[in-house]
Amino acid sequence: MTTNGDGKLEDPADEAAAAKVGHPRGPQSSASGIPRRPGKGGRGHDHTGTPVVEEITGGNGSRRFNPDHPLHRLTPEQIDEIGEAFQKIHDDVRADLGEHDATYIRSLIQFHRRLAALSRIVLMASRYPPAWMLGTAGLSVAKILENMELGHNIMHGQWDWMNDPNIHSSSWDWDTVSPAGAWKHSHNYVHHTHTNVLGLDKDVGYEIMRVDPSQAWHPAYLAQPVVNVLLMLFFEWGVAFHDLDLEAVRKGTKDRKVLREELRGIGRKVGRQFAKDYVIFPALSGPKGFKHTLKANIVANMVRNVWTNAIIFCGHFPDQCYVYTQEEASDESAGAWYIRQLLGAANIDGSDTFHLMSGNLSYQVEHHLYPDMPSSRYKEIAPRVKEICEKYDLPYNTGPFFKQWGMVQRTLFRLSFPGGKTRPKAPPYKAPPEPIGDGGPHVPAKRGPIPAYP
Repeated sequence: MTTNGDGKLEDPADEAAAAKVGHPRGPQSSASGIPRRPGKGGRGHDHTGTPVVEEITGGNGSRRFNPDHPLHRLTPEQIDEIGEAFQKIHDDVRADLGEHDATYIRSLIQFHRRLAALSRIVLMASRYPPAWMLGTAGLSVAKILENMELGHNIMHGQWDWMNDPNIHSSSWDWDTVSPAGAWKHSHNYVHHTHTNVLGLDKDVGYEIMRVDPSQAWHPAYLAQPVVNVLLMLFFEWGVAFHDLDLEAVRKGTKDRKVLREELRGIGRKVGRQFAKDYVIFPALSGPKGFKHTLKANIVANMVRNVWTNAIIFCGHFPDQCYVYTQEEASDESAGAWYIRQLLGAANIDGSDTFHLMSGNLSYQVEHHLYPDMPSSRYKEIAPRVKEICEKYDLPYNTGPFFKQWGMVQRTLFRLSFPGGKTRPKAPPYKAPPEPIGDGGPHVPAKRGPIPAYP
């Protein structure tokens, strides 16, 4: 934790970042915690990188859409209906939050702390290979849980409704080199407000990678395959420096005093993490076990980094995800904001254990629709989100892990070279046919259900 007895942030870097944000979820947040979305009079938007072919004028203003874009067939009234439908899901869950949810997060925190402590104890005998392997595996899992389901989601404000000072976005800090306040600014505010808007959302390529054909190519991108691997292994470092606004630093437009203060904040956090993982805990293993525990901690951090990188990239950069220009996303209505979040994210299919280990960011679509909703509720609301998608012919982007990850890696390699084209997007979501009796799946027909696979 990084608060003092008065509830103020101890780290000046966190204090400065919090001042930039104004609220852990950004100065444009509504009372419900998600970024404010303009009302029905706002202007809509279209997809980027394709020819303008049609203009629609209505309650959302004048908008041009490519025929393949999901917004092409929607009227302003339908867009408003979609916004109201998505907002109702949020409000229904918010009204239902209670002790069951609080028990979940408190139990998970307790489990994580016990797993981390037990793994550290086992690693005190790390000079013995079985103890090293068991301790390293346990510590890797503990670090993944802490980073994904705990740190990321608590700092999103998902559990602020509990009013528990120990489980609150304003006081929680996580087990990485990234200062909490800086991350909350770059992620909660910048990324979740400007999701997939080129030039505004710094997560589109993290300012060092080309992830969409509409991004201009530069010879430096030839190193992208190597940069990609390095970012996997040292992802926490990329996140730590992300809020510095590297583009402004390169252009020399960032205030040097602000930059120095932010670098000092990172330095203080790095110092604490290094002392903990690479000095104190290895020293507890004694002279003979020091190097073994040091290696175990390095491996655990890298395992966490690679896993986190994979989950996040699979949620943002598969073929199905859309990007927007700043003009296309300006003055959008509430419904258009929800649709942008829906189209800019992708889910990953998996088991309950997989979802837990991903911090439920395998439900990236639901997370972007409701960043302040407890992640444990995403699976519950997913069917309602799909119903809205099916009703309005919107895509619901999802796929197996290796399919999503494979698409991302192919894209990163291809776009390291000049050119590239936008890949086909997902079709409108259609619910799979439900089985009837013992006859297998059927589909509706005028004369009654017929077998889907005769």
